[in-house]
Parts: sequence; structure tokens; C-alpha cells
Amino acid sequence: MSDLKKALEDCGALQFGEFTLASGAKSNYYIDIKKASTKPAVLALIAKSMAAMMKEKGMKPARVAGVVLGSIPLATALSLETGIPLLMVRKERKDHGTGRLVEGDLEAGDEVLVVEDVITTAGSSMKAIEALRGEGANVTRIFSVIDREGGGRENLAGIGVELNALVKGSELLKDAQ
Repeated sequence: MSDLKKALEDCGALQFGEFTLASGAKSNYYIDIKKASTKPAVLALIAKSMAAMMKEKGMKPARVAGVVLGSIPLATALSLETGIPLLMVRKERKDHGTGRLVEGDLEAGDEVLVVEDVITTAGSSMKAIEALRGEGANVTRIFSVIDREGGGRENLAGIGVELNALVKGSELLKDAQ
């Protein structure tokens, strides 16, 4: 996916330095997908790339789900690109309103494709999948823009979920810096 790699580099999403990741791990590079997802052209490219991957794999999920906050624009763009209804998964219950973890219409047994921005260990993705499954969703696949190759693929496989990433961290780092 060289077009996407170039788009991520051109918009400044790929950064080098000393960073602490959501997993707590230290890294010498960071992928700021929010920088990419706030650029309409890059967001459209991500959505088109994910839609193409869905078609290539013969996938027709009933819903696409994004996890608040980082993957919501990505899941929304994919929903708009494909016409598949959107779900939003909160990281924690609110003590007001409905108090739901999953927002949107979900029927028990619906196949749900989870969309993520960057996966390292997949900890937050696994919590979102647990919330979706708790509401009756059938989740067997997750799409991510970036797989940092930090054990996430293996962790997700352990709960019966296949990770499909548009770009691997090693591919981003190739010829970079």
C-alpha cells in the first residue's frame, strides 16, 4: 500500500523521537493517525483502501464499529464509503444518558467489523470486542490502518479475531528516517 504509506509520511503522521505508546511500551517512532484522519484526502484513501480489502476478502458485515476516539473518523468514513451502518464503542460507561458501551443499532448475531487506527498489543481493541460480543455481536475480524507488530495479531488470534492491516510498522519504517 505505497500510496497510503506516502500519504501518511506526507501529512506528518509518521514521527521519530522518544514516545510512550498506549500499551506503555517505549518506541522511537509514532504514527499519529489523528493527523491523517483529519485530512479529508487521507481519510478518504484509508476508507477506500479498507473497502477494497473488504471486497477482496468477500466480507459483507452488518455493521462497522469504531472505538472512541481515534478510530471513529475511520469507521465513519468506511461506513460512508460502503453504506454499512456504524457502531461506536466507548472505552467506559457514562453515568448519564443510556449508560451504554455500544452506541448504534445492533442486533444479536450481527457480524461486526471493528476498525482501529493503530494496533500494538491490541489491548483496547480486545476490550471493545468484549463489549461488542457482550451485546451479541459476532466479531471475527478487525481492520487497522497500522499494525505496529507488537503482539496484537497474536493476542487477537487468541480470542478468535483476525487482524487485517493496511500497513505494517516495518513497512512504514523501511526507507524512512
